[in-house]
Amino acid sequence: MNFDYELVKKILKLKKEKNAIILAHCYQNIEIDEVADYIGDSLYLSQMAAKTNAQIIVFAGVYFMAETAKILSPEKKVLLPSLKSGCLMADMINIDQLRDFKSKYNNVPVVCYINSTAQVKSESYICCTSSNAVNVVKSLNTKDVLFVPDTYLGNYVKNQLNNNVNIITYPGYCPTHLRITPKDVLKMKEKYNDAIVLAHPECHSEVLKLADYIGSTKGIMNEAGKSKNKTFIIATEIGVVDRLKRDLPDKEFILVSNKAICPNMKHHHLEDIYNALLYEQHEIVVDENIIEKAIKPIQRMIAIN
Repeated sequence: MNFDYELVKKILKLKKEKNAIILAHCYQNIEIDEVADYIGDSLYLSQMAAKTNAQIIVFAGVYFMAETAKILSPEKKVLLPSLKSGCLMADMINIDQLRDFKSKYNNVPVVCYINSTAQVKSESYICCTSSNAVNVVKSLNTKDVLFVPDTYLGNYVKNQLNNNVNIITYPGYCPTHLRITPKDVLKMKEKYNDAIVLAHPECHSEVLKLADYIGSTKGIMNEAGKSKNKTFIIATEIGVVDRLKRDLPDKEFILVSNKAICPNMKHHHLEDIYNALLYEQHEIVVDENIIEKAIKPIQRMIAIN
């Protein structure tokens, strides 16, 4: 892989001078890993940043991730290298739409996927990630739950709990994961008959039925690492495949579909990281009242893990 190593050196030098930390989500362009302090899922990255004494957080991810980092580290300056990096699923629900959704179901708790805006978090009871969603819903010990914004993750949780909880999902979804079809999986399984399928729960339920393992980004990567199998069909964003190929060169990883690319996740490049640090630009600001409300559902989630 070709990197601009002179630019990498400049970023590392600038990062040290400014007491900054760089976070990279697993869907980012793999070049970002060259300067990142932590690489992983969005919540993990925000938690790691909060534990450091860094004054500046540069978040190579999408907008809601940078907001989550700001919620957990309100005293730090959080920068998003490119403001183009939004999230179509997170944008499918705003605070007014959530209030309207809640108004139809009296006193039903809202479980909010971490892939959501700060405002939506502030209007929810508890957050969840794709790896802990089942445990979060189970912990509520209630027969009804509102789940926002991802209907497919919500339905996956419902199936895992054998329909013992009535999960009412908001009709949001991840366009990238929905571009993965059952036909794509079957085609790859036929071509690579020794491969096992690792899928993200944001995929369509018919895709998940064909998977050998269903889990979060981190879960998929961990499963690939510990599995004795040598060939894997990966049903999630291409960034995961890029990193698995780099980190586990003795195994074969096949992207289930060339359509499994999130364009919003690909806006950040090394030059954007450098400019964000140099000019301290594209700062993410979250209203103090929203932070005060939004941190509570995150804390409730962390408390049950």
